[in-house]
Amino acid sequence: MAFEYGAFSATLSAAAGEDSSLHAELRAAFRESLEQQVDLLSRARCDGNWVVAAQRIKGLAASFHAEPLMVLADEAVETAPGDPVVLRKLTAFIDDFDR
Repeated sequence: MAFEYGAFSATLSAAAGEDSSLHAELRAAFRESLEQQVDLLSRARCDGNWVVAAQRIKGLAASFHAEPLMVLADEAVETAPGDPVVLRKLTAFIDDFDR
């Protein structure tokens, strides 16, 4: 799954303006936060922890207008804790993020 940068890039540009350093910092913060939440999701064994981590991912995605990630987060909310398909998709999203 290739990450669509349109709305995400526009959001970063609106927040950072012409400051390329701030742009890079915001992008790195997004990735770091996403990695942390996906890690929490992967370790969740009960419905409550799974849903909270998935909703945090959705909130992060919404904050940065990362629509494909919001869809994945919704998918995670609807599945059972530890769902390997959702976890693989989220990991692939992170891998594609830097391409």
